Amino acid sequence: MAAIRSSFPHPITEIENTFIPLADGARLAARMWMPADADSNPVPAILEYLPYRKDDGTAYRDSIRHPYFAGHGYASIRVDMRGSGDSDGILYDEYLKQEQDDALEVLKWIAAQKWCTGRVGIIGISWGGFNGLQIAARRPPELKAIITLCSTDDRYADDVHYMGGCLLASEMLEWASVMLACNAQPPDPRFRSDWREVWFERMEKTPPYIKAWLAHQRRDEFWKHGSVCEEGRFVNRPYADIECAVYAVGGWQDGYTNAVPRLLAGLSCPRKGLIGPWSHGYPEVALPGPQIGFQQECVRWWDHWLKGIDTGIMDEPMLTAWMQDSAPARSFYDHRPGRWVAESIWPSPNISPQILHLVDHRLSPTTQPPNHPTTQPPTILGSQHCGLTSGIWCPYGKPGDTPRDQRPDDGLSLTFDSDPVDSTQEILGFPEVTLALSSDKPNALIAARLCDVAPTGESLLVSWGMLNLTHRESREHPTPLEPGKPYTVAVQLNVIAHSLPAGHCWRIALSPTYWPHAWPSPEPVTLTLHSGHLTLPLRPLDHSTTRLPDHWAKPEHAPPLAIETLAAKNRERTVHLDNVTGKLTTVDKSERGYIRFLDSSLENDYTTVDTFSIVEGQPLSAAAQSDRTIRIGRGEWQTRIETSSVMTSDAANFHVTNILQAYEGEVRVFAKTWHFSVPRDHV
Repeated sequence: MAAIRSSFPHPITEIENTFIPLADGARLAARMWMPADADSNPVPAILEYLPYRKDDGTAYRDSIRHPYFAGHGYASIRVDMRGSGDSDGILYDEYLKQEQDDALEVLKWIAAQKWCTGRVGIIGISWGGFNGLQIAARRPPELKAIITLCSTDDRYADDVHYMGGCLLASEMLEWASVMLACNAQPPDPRFRSDWREVWFERMEKTPPYIKAWLAHQRRDEFWKHGSVCEEGRFVNRPYADIECAVYAVGGWQDGYTNAVPRLLAGLSCPRKGLIGPWSHGYPEVALPGPQIGFQQECVRWWDHWLKGIDTGIMDEPMLTAWMQDSAPARSFYDHRPGRWVAESIWPSPNISPQILHLVDHRLSPTTQPPNHPTTQPPTILGSQHCGLTSGIWCPYGKPGDTPRDQRPDDGLSLTFDSDPVDSTQEILGFPEVTLALSSDKPNALIAARLCDVAPTGESLLVSWGMLNLTHRESREHPTPLEPGKPYTVAVQLNVIAHSLPAGHCWRIALSPTYWPHAWPSPEPVTLTLHSGHLTLPLRPLDHSTTRLPDHWAKPEHAPPLAIETLAAKNRERTVHLDNVTGKLTTVDKSERGYIRFLDSSLENDYTTVDTFSIVEGQPLSAAAQSDRTIRIGRGEWQTRIETSSVMTSDAANFHVTNILQAYEGEVRVFAKTWHFSVPRDHV
């Protein structure tokens, strides 16, 4: 648990709300913390730029971080993007050019203030990590360094929409519904006398984002925009547009970790990478532990790049990662055992490929001998129930998030086991499976899981990946499969560090279904596997503990906002199987807790319910539903947002309905329904 630090080198002043003017007349709302004497002794600035509402959505999180930076001699600024919180305008989608253009104006405004030295950094997690990279690629002169957490360099390959060309059933609608509800909340009347006018305009004009996301099912210009791995506007080479220093941070339980090694390999600017055991959160508080003194690490980074102080941070290894030990499969980890390892450069010359061939349900270091009896190639008919033990795509460190024992899903897959290893093996990097296979249908997918199988038989998920087989040659120009024709494909699994103990074995599990992560193919699919091999990124054993900065073992943060809990938070994740109909239903309900911020008297409550259902043998029965209820108010001013989003499909189209209702007190004051269909495009 992080220690609360209340004493800092600099006394702090806070500005709860100010408006930053933009050239087109719009204003963005900001909350700022800075040293009390910054007007006479200017300091560098740190920006966090988000759509998640500074007054309530991220208020608690902001309170433990931004004052900490201010107390160490920085102006720390949290800005609500256009169309969110107390800011003007409409937020039409994520990562639009308008978002970046506004950020460039914000940076220029910050640098011109009398309390600022003109040097600025950006920190952000998730959306803020994405746009930190995107803004850096625009090369604003004020921006000297960024810290990007839980983000991606490739919006198509690694975000909540698609994975390997497969539509992420468990994430796309869910995240679109989050933003539908978030965008429908009103500004705070304390800061906007026109709050009701702004509120109704947003509800009327802000579209459900999923419509645009579904309209782009292949990797086209829509997704290339904002993907910093693309060739840039300044230099015709991938990643080359980013010149400022980049610190990329991720966690093994997060959905966005793949970007960290790709950024280290692709960028040419000064860069560092850090991957811990964490889920989707900041490393001083994220689960599972161990947490680290990440705020101290940030200050070292900012001191080096914004103040010119030699903190030694750039003399340390380029990549530091938590080598995870094998552990019993659990749906929640408070702590994940392991140790820190480091690589001075990435890609590392210390990593070497180990190839294991898929032979007769075994992972073998050699291919099938010539005198081996002839056998029929194995086949697998996809079970729509495969994926039951998968956990959620992007865990937040809550009970029920992480994958359980994989044996139920292994039993619905083609599996290939290695011999038990004689001594510990460790991997660090991207495992990959290369397969020669054929399908009986023109549209199919393949899911591949790498597992650690204990002598007891328990199967622990290590890494996984998916590939829409119509994308086997191109993400931009998919083509149908010719039924019965063998194709050779490569499936890259998520980056991972894992230590396999002596006596355990590796397992590869293959399936043409993985619900609810992958929206199923339109027809039941049977795959035939003709041959294949697994490539593991083997790292030599090094049991010495990597020397790390002393503060890493001492997480700390600023005092949090005082809150009163009016109703406790709760999480339920249940599965129901109807043995008569074969219908499998997963319900994920999360009550984040009804709270009151004591400084502003603002009350906030947020309940989410996500339901996924499918019938065995009937891929067109797949359905996802996301329901949201958000209450926000103060005293007699009470509002409530209710949204319901449903997605289904037939063989030719996806069908989506979104319903938004808004209440003042118990009176409904707004209602709108969107219904649309989008053709399936090789999905």
